[in-house]
Amino acid sequence: MSTLTLLASGDEFKAPGLELFEFPPIINGVPWFTKPVLVAILSTVIVLIFTWSAFAKPKLVPRGMQNLGEMGYTFVRDQVARPFLGKDADRWMGLLLSLFFLIWIWNLMGVIPGIQFPVVSHIAFPFVLAISIYILKLYLGFKHQGFFGYFKNMMFPPGLPKPIYLLLAPIEFLSNMIVAPFTHAVRLFANMFAGHIILAFFSLVGFWFLFENLTPLGAPLGVLGVLMTIGMTVFEMFIQFLQAFLFAMLAAMYIGNSLHPEH
Repeated sequence: MSTLTLLASGDEFKAPGLELFEFPPIINGVPWFTKPVLVAILSTVIVLIFTWSAFAKPKLVPRGMQNLGEMGYTFVRDQVARPFLGKDADRWMGLLLSLFFLIWIWNLMGVIPGIQFPVVSHIAFPFVLAISIYILKLYLGFKHQGFFGYFKNMMFPPGLPKPIYLLLAPIEFLSNMIVAPFTHAVRLFANMFAGHIILAFFSLVGFWFLFENLTPLGAPLGVLGVLMTIGMTVFEMFIQFLQAFLFAMLAAMYIGNSLHPEH
């Protein structure tokens, strides 16, 4: 029995809350193996199968999976990689394309019937991705600019009056070293977390007033809940795509700034 069904089975309407994100272990004695982990693994397998089918044996005239894969590749290359990485874009396409597809599929799981859970609405998943990009950013920055050069280029951009650096340097340090990786993860998490609760709320309204507690006065609310669920699902699918794009775009920007300091 789903969480929404349990919420709607009492004597009064209860809005969904944090219980939507609480799952018991699938296997007794393995506390970490819950539904979000299973969905994350399933999504990863889907991405691997899709990319292998699309790119393992490319044809001169793309068809089927290859056609879809090349459409995705072109989008990520032109809209994510090249604007921030320039001539280095092709070197990082494997990472950026994988990030985009993986996060997109993770997000789409929130509207797949029978699954209906966006993986990144659990903070651990976007946090691990963001920390991985953060470590890569530091590694590339130290490698290409030097340890002290990296912090100098970050905190002391040339051409400004020296007194400005007293205010600008700590702001730049906090922004790049603490705020950036935090917001990179939280932006993705918060959108999927909120979207999941909103969809669950309108779904529960429709279920409650049309099935569990059907009355002449409540029926219009149930119909409204169904219509809002449909509309919000379409909107949520757009947000799911947009958040995958933004996460990959920010990853490309961080990598680009480490490879080529701004002057």
